[in-house]
Amino acid sequence: MLSYRRSGFTAACLAMVGMLACGSDEPPEEHVGTAVSAIVAGPVGTASGFEDDDGNLAPGPAPDGFDWNSFATTTWTGSAPNRATTKSTAGWDFAGFEDRQASNSDNSFAGGVKQDNNCASVGTGKPPNKDDLERAYFATKTVNGNVFLNLAWVRIPQNTTSPSAHIGFEFNKATSGACPAGSGGLVQRTAGDMLIVYDFEGGATNTPTITLRRWVTSGPCEVGSSSAPCWGPATNLTALGFAEARVNTSGAVTDGISPSPPDNLGTNEFGEAGINLTAAGVFQPGVCEGFGKAYAVSRSSGNSATAAMKDLVGPGDFRIANCGEINIIKRTNPRGLNQNFGFTSTIPGNTSFSLNDVGNTTSDSAGNTKSITQVQAGTYTVTEGADPAGFQFTSVSCTGTGGSTGTQDPATPKEVDINLTAGGSVTCIYVNSQQRGALKIIKNSIKAGVPSLPGASFTITTPAGSSIPVTTGPDGTACVDNLDFGTYNVTETGAPSGYAIDNPNAQPVVVSANGTCASGAATVTFTDTPLTNIECKATSQAVNGTKSKITCRDASGTVIASSGAAFIDPATAAANGLMPGTYTCIIEVDP
Repeated sequence: MLSYRRSGFTAACLAMVGMLACGSDEPPEEHVGTAVSAIVAGPVGTASGFEDDDGNLAPGPAPDGFDWNSFATTTWTGSAPNRATTKSTAGWDFAGFEDRQASNSDNSFAGGVKQDNNCASVGTGKPPNKDDLERAYFATKTVNGNVFLNLAWVRIPQNTTSPSAHIGFEFNKATSGACPAGSGGLVQRTAGDMLIVYDFEGGATNTPTITLRRWVTSGPCEVGSSSAPCWGPATNLTALGFAEARVNTSGAVTDGISPSPPDNLGTNEFGEAGINLTAAGVFQPGVCEGFGKAYAVSRSSGNSATAAMKDLVGPGDFRIANCGEINIIKRTNPRGLNQNFGFTSTIPGNTSFSLNDVGNTTSDSAGNTKSITQVQAGTYTVTEGADPAGFQFTSVSCTGTGGSTGTQDPATPKEVDINLTAGGSVTCIYVNSQQRGALKIIKNSIKAGVPSLPGASFTITTPAGSSIPVTTGPDGTACVDNLDFGTYNVTETGAPSGYAIDNPNAQPVVVSANGTCASGAATVTFTDTPLTNIECKATSQAVNGTKSKITCRDASGTVIASSGAAFIDPATAAANGLMPGTYTCIIEVDP
């Protein structure tokens, strides 16, 4: 444990391109207790907030200390010994790649492969001890408009006291497709791809040199004997003050983010670096630049003209960018309904667009997803338009990476307010529920107190013109739910036995609210009239006594029943299914 006292001082700061370097006239610290060497982060690490050149992985005192072990605990996926891990912590996006070690089955480049070889041949073999890498670590964050990149490597125990290290960290835009089989999963290089070389010549006092190259398709190459496409001339970032690095030359360090932590690394087994990519000119104001793939490769020397590529760690997904990505996803409830939904936004070039979830079940598609890449860091809004007929806005939720955020606007629920950081992304999922209604038919008698009528038949005609036949049940109702909104026409086609249809015409019913047969259904009531049978009969008491004739009329005088024109005995007149009313039967008896 080290404690120290610090006397007052005044600091002098020097503004540099894209960063701030500060010096101090502070006198040396007076250490109290056990004396250990303490390395204070340089200007790059001070600006980024990452201890990038102390040669270890342990974070310093809280609250400002941040180092590789700050990403613990990590979850490694895949199959050993080629696993990978990712994590986001305190705005830093981290990735780690594992590699086979001390094995003839290790991924390694074919003999004679140079850094300029695009889609180089990758096979298996055991790299030399100093070139045998176990892992490579990557981390990026944007601070005050500057994109910072931190790199680290871990190699196997060394068999010399001052082993050198020459490691290339390559970053590909990954826009030109994959390399052919036999290239170890590498991707085709694209103009502007980035190579950062970490050169450490060995020795306890040696400071690593960090250099930068870009892939060019024309113009000069770093290696004079090469021709484009190639890696362009190198820029010494260490000399310019845009990078700083350190190897653990003073003793063992502890790796708390390895696949099986803690991993104690011996002297010269770990190296790290911090780089301000904005200051280095990789990222220009107002110009979007991004890389999606990364890998590390050990080199036999620091001379690019003669260095052979050795061990390969990766490649894997790792994104570095000064711009971000916004994804808008539209889902319906239930999923997969064929309906367009309109959106507006303040994102340049994407002020309006529409999405449709048709055909989707559990996943998303190009039809329901708007992925907007190369978006400058800043604040934006996205707003869903008016609800289409039969749909209602349900929810919107957003997730962000790299410190980016998306939140539902409190005043405008269909609007999301997006704060996009460089290299970050925001994904917002909008959900609209289909509005489904129900239609209930109630069948009553015109007689008060009579229970509702079962057995009545109806036809429901949908807005699309199809027919749905229904019959009232024991409770005198018939119901259909899961209906689209619209106007339905209901026609009674058959009355229950003993009743007459009061209204044979179609009745329009508007279904315009969410509902089921259990609750909220649109209703329509039909009535039927009970019918009566009448019979009038005349019979002579004496055998062969009298004969009679009967005629029955309704209130309008219309004959509804008759025993016939002749006098007969007995005489009977009957009429069935009569509506309520006044009926008169006249009996003529002929003696």
